[in-house]
Amino acid sequence: MSESQSGPGGADLTQGVAIDTLADGQMIGGHVGDDAVLLARRGGDFFAIGATCTHYNGPLAEGLLVDDTVRCPWHHACFSLRTGEALHAPAIAPVACWATEVRDGKVYVKEKVEREPRRRVTPARDAPGKIVIVGGGAAGFAAAEMLRRERYDGSIVMLSDDAAPPVDRPNLSKDYLAGTAPEEWVPLRDENWYAEQDIDLRLNTSVKALDLAAGNVALSDGNTIAYDRLLLATGAEPVRLPLPGMDLPHVHTLRTLADSRAIIAQATSAKRAVVMGASFIGLEVAASLRTRGVEVHVVAPDKRPMERVLGAAFGDFIRALHEEHGVIFHLEQTATAIERERVTLANGSTLDAGLVVVGVGVRPRLQLAQAAGLAIDRGVRVDEYLQASAPNVYAAGDIARWPDPHSGAAIRVEHWVVAERQGQIAALNMLGARQRFDAVPFFWSQHYDVPINYVGHAESWDDIAVDGDIAKRDCAVRYVKNGRVLAVASIYRDVESLQAEVEMEREVA
Repeated sequence: MSESQSGPGGADLTQGVAIDTLADGQMIGGHVGDDAVLLARRGGDFFAIGATCTHYNGPLAEGLLVDDTVRCPWHHACFSLRTGEALHAPAIAPVACWATEVRDGKVYVKEKVEREPRRRVTPARDAPGKIVIVGGGAAGFAAAEMLRRERYDGSIVMLSDDAAPPVDRPNLSKDYLAGTAPEEWVPLRDENWYAEQDIDLRLNTSVKALDLAAGNVALSDGNTIAYDRLLLATGAEPVRLPLPGMDLPHVHTLRTLADSRAIIAQATSAKRAVVMGASFIGLEVAASLRTRGVEVHVVAPDKRPMERVLGAAFGDFIRALHEEHGVIFHLEQTATAIERERVTLANGSTLDAGLVVVGVGVRPRLQLAQAAGLAIDRGVRVDEYLQASAPNVYAAGDIARWPDPHSGAAIRVEHWVVAERQGQIAALNMLGARQRFDAVPFFWSQHYDVPINYVGHAESWDDIAVDGDIAKRDCAVRYVKNGRVLAVASIYRDVESLQAEVEMEREVA
């Protein structure tokens, strides 16, 4: 979110653009008054929509046109050229639309217009009257929002054991933790929005059990809530190491807004932090704390950071990048104990630490699903429609293991964008859409000023093809198995990342 907003630069589109300068499939950025506007051509049709992505303000004109949509170069949000609707997360809010007029060899952008998004689901006579969502994260929020966007007028109850309404969780380890984004950017919507949308959001609410036969959810306070459709989006929880001292007040994991606030508070007085784990979350925390001026030591059993996900060359680059910013690595090491002012390592050495952050991964919260008798396979097993093994029950987000048509395997991933997109598809299917979840997995990570985009899913590979130079921060790295590209990681190759996503989509279309 630290990226600057696209300003209203470029041509004044009200003055007209020569048609012969805008070929079919091309787009340009310009402005109408103070509004940044994107003008795009598809065949003989011309579309004008807001040029700034509603997710993190990415410049849509630098993205990619795909059919009658435009995709954001930063985090792969997708907008309709016809209606401005945000079709695919991570963007939720639409962009504005303007009328266009072709006259005397030019296309002119006229007044702003309101366009209704198309409905994806035909209202059915047997539409559910009551939908319950268990979970207040990305998938649960996206599902509730999509239900109301589809003009579903039944009851929506959203149960969250968190104290805060749904938040933009990626920000908790990135800009917000670094101090470069204010807290008002963190909520996905303010609390008034839920009341306005007639979504019964219940915070600090613990679910005790699911009665799938009776169709109700039992709460820890003794109350029950009946449902016609149930979405399980219970997410994941940080892994806690079995170490002495894990419960000390200066030791933290990071999952919630409260966790991020606690780390920020501790960082104001701590001179040195020890981060356990060289995963994405651990190293994003390391980068954020360095931005705040805290000395950071990273302890991890790995030979190099993130080698398992990105390979050796990328791992070496990430280590060098962090070392450039002063991070000190203690690799092929583990901690054996945490004390009030220090951490003891397995080799007997100690590190002073006024702050400890444990970022060694998460585990899916499967207890409710398992106790209810749903099929479990290292996650809640769902079909291509995200339906679980019981009627009227769906699962989405970090807990869902689904048949991925791109990799040809059942997979479970812990990506923010995947969780949101699954929540959206689950919402449509709870209304009867029968829409397959076939989105290509995508995530992004931010380390200082270096963004890493990753599209696809490769648990293993037999070849890595590097186009460009990883060390020069200009590359697209392809992970290949049996001659097929399973995933692409990139730095400052935004359009290439989008093109890779489209190619993967078309392989299974």
